[in-house]
Amino acid sequence: MSSPYVFPMTDPSSTVIPDPSNFFSPKLLSKPLPTNSFFQNFVLDNGDQPEYFHPYLIKSSNSSLSVSYPSLSITPSVISQVFNADLTITSSTKTSNQQNHVISSFSDLSVTLDIPSSNLTFFLVCGSPFLTFSVTKPTPISITTIHSINSLSSNEKFTKYTFKFDNDQTWLLYASLPIKLTHSLSEITSEDFSGIIRIALLTDSNSENEDALDMFSTCYPVSGDASFKDPFTMEYKWEKKGSSDDLLMLAHPLHIQLLQSNGTDHNVAVFDDFKYQSIDGDLVGVVGNSWLLEADSVDVTWLSSNGVKKEFHDEIVSSLLKDVEGLDSSTITTKDSYSYGKLIGRAARLALIAEEVSYLDVIPKVKKFLKETIEPWLDGTLNGNGFLQDDKWGGIVTKQGSVDPNADFGFGIYNDHLDHLGYFLYGISVLAKIDTSWGEKYKSQAYSLMKDILSTDSGSGSGPGSGSGSDSDNGDTSLRWFYPYRGSSVSSGLMASKDGRNHKSRSEAANGCYSAALMGLAYNDADLYILGSTLLAFGIKATQMWWHIKEGGKIYSEEFTKENRIMGFLWSNKRESELWFEPAKFKEARLGIHLLPLLPISEALFSDVEYVKQLVEWTLPALEREGVDEGWKGFVYALQGIYDKESALEKIRSLKSFDDGNSFTNLLWWIHSRE
Repeated sequence: MSSPYVFPMTDPSSTVIPDPSNFFSPKLLSKPLPTNSFFQNFVLDNGDQPEYFHPYLIKSSNSSLSVSYPSLSITPSVISQVFNADLTITSSTKTSNQQNHVISSFSDLSVTLDIPSSNLTFFLVCGSPFLTFSVTKPTPISITTIHSINSLSSNEKFTKYTFKFDNDQTWLLYASLPIKLTHSLSEITSEDFSGIIRIALLTDSNSENEDALDMFSTCYPVSGDASFKDPFTMEYKWEKKGSSDDLLMLAHPLHIQLLQSNGTDHNVAVFDDFKYQSIDGDLVGVVGNSWLLEADSVDVTWLSSNGVKKEFHDEIVSSLLKDVEGLDSSTITTKDSYSYGKLIGRAARLALIAEEVSYLDVIPKVKKFLKETIEPWLDGTLNGNGFLQDDKWGGIVTKQGSVDPNADFGFGIYNDHLDHLGYFLYGISVLAKIDTSWGEKYKSQAYSLMKDILSTDSGSGSGPGSGSGSDSDNGDTSLRWFYPYRGSSVSSGLMASKDGRNHKSRSEAANGCYSAALMGLAYNDADLYILGSTLLAFGIKATQMWWHIKEGGKIYSEEFTKENRIMGFLWSNKRESELWFEPAKFKEARLGIHLLPLLPISEALFSDVEYVKQLVEWTLPALEREGVDEGWKGFVYALQGIYDKESALEKIRSLKSFDDGNSFTNLLWWIHSRE
């Protein structure tokens, strides 16, 4: 596997990192592979956990594929999608060849899944109201259901069938050639058939919805890519096949908010009444061969947007002197990449605050600390840990993580890479800014870390992005952690879960993109600066849509919205108020994990002052518990400072300790840089 990475290789005998050859086509194994994707469950363990493709949950086995139009289970603390095998598709002629299903290709918005034992190839494209598959050679098809089949009817040409179940579902089947279907109580079978079959749930019995499915049934997507050609825009383009040219897809609420119609290249029509239910909000029909999504621009700068008035400098400098005096790399005992990264990020903040308040005397000591803490990770001299190149999936892991799946919070199995490496990129960028010769010396290592999360090779030969200071063959960028259909990041990596992928800290994801943009500034790399800023802008919009829960919001049920102002975990198939490290009643932890680290860009993430006030007032009663962590309190008060500076400042001055990635100096800087 060709690689841009400069770190030592992992031990090939390690069994911690799963073997991708079990499910990926051999032709794909020579390139970096997705580790945090929307179809990750298909290539982990037995490959039989469901994944969500909007609007259907898809579950695969060695010989069949099951489809569910999921129902929602709702409580005040959890919303989850429930999988029921509404349809299970296979060959009615069983073979002895029970090899694994195979991923034969993938792209930003799709995956092609082959089931060799049944002669079936499924084109699974995010946001398609149809399930589309090819029967690759004459084969009898079987479609079973957990429901009872009430009726089965066809058109005169036997190219469209309607079947109704006893749970009030109506499904439509379209075939590229005539197909003869018969049914029993719970199974529909065909004679030998070869061609394309598309199946869609009819969500509303009115004739207009069925007419729409009829009209667009003959144009089907086989893959889809997302690209970032212009700043703060994301373009979807699908590869299509079929006998017509108009493609019907589904858009979630964030798509509708950001969707642009830009002349003939992006001429889209939105069908507001053509709807499917989703955990992400209603999905509506959009007809168009490409989409252009545009997010509000974000100005990435080293310092705060407002600055700090001179009258507040003395208090900040007094704290700055104490915090810098406490910097001592020899006292660091942690070796995990997350905690270590937070210490680097905390120190780097002190250097920039010193610059902002024009007190440069402390910068040499901060620079010394940053060199002593960052260099061992980059040159491989850190005792007990360090970065390695994984040749199986084409990314970076840690020494600890390569031998222990629980070490470094699962970094070795690609958990939380954007979160952890964001702190390293921030520290590297600040150090490269204040010491350009050091930056040039370690540029290859710095870019290797950056490329792990903004990888410049795409496993399918295409991918989002352009440039980013890359040396890729095609100039494209495959974003390991980014889910283009939702427009947000993913934390969990090579871990199978019925709930799909998840993310726990939107602010740490923002820090990763922000720090990549700062690296672009430090290295005068305009492409990287633009890409990092653009991804940051889309991530902010996604956060405000799905993680920030406003009073009276309509995305989630009233029962859930009433009790929550910010998400705990957001999974593909679940929303929950708990965090993995704290129960739901620890509201301050939920607020804090979605605010840390406190940065200039935090004000863009929490730009809605009305929402911020709702969130803080919802959280404050939780601080009355005995034993509340002082570090979390600091983040609550920081947000309070957006609308009530004096009260927040008084509370911050009373704190006795701070989060390990934060400091009293940083909190003072934040409050005093508010308008």
